[in-house]
Amino acid sequence: MVSKIKILGICGSASRNSSNLFLLKHLAELGQVEFNMDLLEDLAELPHFQTALTENNVPEKIIALREKIAKADGIIICTPEYVFSIPSGLKNLLEWCVSTTIFSEKPVGLITASASGVKGHEELKLIMETIQASFLEGTTLLIQGIKGKINTEGKITDQNTRNQLANFLTAFVNLTSKR
Repeated sequence: MVSKIKILGICGSASRNSSNLFLLKHLAELGQVEFNMDLLEDLAELPHFQTALTENNVPEKIIALREKIAKADGIIICTPEYVFSIPSGLKNLLEWCVSTTIFSEKPVGLITASASGVKGHEELKLIMETIQASFLEGTTLLIQGIKGKINTEGKITDQNTRNQLANFLTAFVNLTSKR
């Protein structure tokens, strides 16, 4: 029996029950045959990045975070854009990983779901490229106007968005399976 792919879903939003968290839960349900997804949804629990602690005296929560990333077969980051950038909690998480190689060649899916999201999405792709994560155009997705495409219960109401997520997931599973 082939074991399922292990995916870590990272929600970049600082809001509880955000559209981005709903999207990750939708993807987890959609891909449940191929993978199991562990969700990381409260980035505020991570300590603030300190360069002096990246290699020595690393905080316990960061050690645990790095282990989750290292053990995952792939990572899906789903985030809003805050002030034309990625949210500070997500940036903090990524800064804790820069001095490691845990993202090197790690298959990643990158979703920016926001009002606009263009600048934040560009920044996220640049950061992930810099830390040598593995992604393709098909494993990145910009969803603009997300509030009009998902209801308060977290159900995606826009058929085009559902189709885009299904295509994204197919590309991501293919990328992850090749590893």
